[in-house]
Amino acid sequence: MSDIFREVDEDIRQEKYRRLWNKFGMWIIGVAVLIVVGTAGYRFWLGYEETQSQNAGDKFFDAVALSEQQQYQEAAEIYSELENTVGGYPALAKFRRATDLANSGQSQEALDAFDALSRDNTLMEAMRNVAALRAGYVAVDTEDYTAVADRVEGLTGDTGPFRAAARELLALSAWKNGDFETASRWISALEDDPETPVDVSRRASLLGEVIRANDGGATAGEGSNQ
Repeated sequence: MSDIFREVDEDIRQEKYRRLWNKFGMWIIGVAVLIVVGTAGYRFWLGYEETQSQNAGDKFFDAVALSEQQQYQEAAEIYSELENTVGGYPALAKFRRATDLANSGQSQEALDAFDALSRDNTLMEAMRNVAALRAGYVAVDTEDYTAVADRVEGLTGDTGPFRAAARELLALSAWKNGDFETASRWISALEDDPETPVDVSRRASLLGEVIRANDGGATAGEGSNQ
């Protein structure tokens, strides 16, 4: 009797499976096909992106080599192509192109390019800050202290990773514009910060000595005129 019951139970289960298959079989096949096709497509896309990234990397290094040979126009053409590629190469290409503009003496064009990068919200904050700093370095030779401060003073906070470079740049700009008091203030900020790099601290000390020498000369001149 137990064998008969098992056979009946097995027949009932098989009949249930047949009904389920007749009702949902095509859906199951469709889902399985979608999974297989989706997985294959995803793997193809990953391979495609990897290939594109490798090609972009090769192009970028070719352009950098041209830049180092001062073949700026040829490099610029490649950088323009890279701005439409994948990964981080579009941003790197824009930075290198702006750098080439500065190195080739096109200060205003370089300044505009770095300013645009510093305002590009699609970039990481660190990259925007680097662009602002680079803009400041260009502006220090062409614009007044206010213009430099507008770009880099926000980077001078006590915990800012670029504070030393920004403070040094502001000290230099103030000195070039004859504002020795402001220059001395930024030099003091550098000297009081234990994390100021040694080379920056050394340059700041030299600039401080130049300022003090100028102040002493001015004071002595005033005394002799009295």
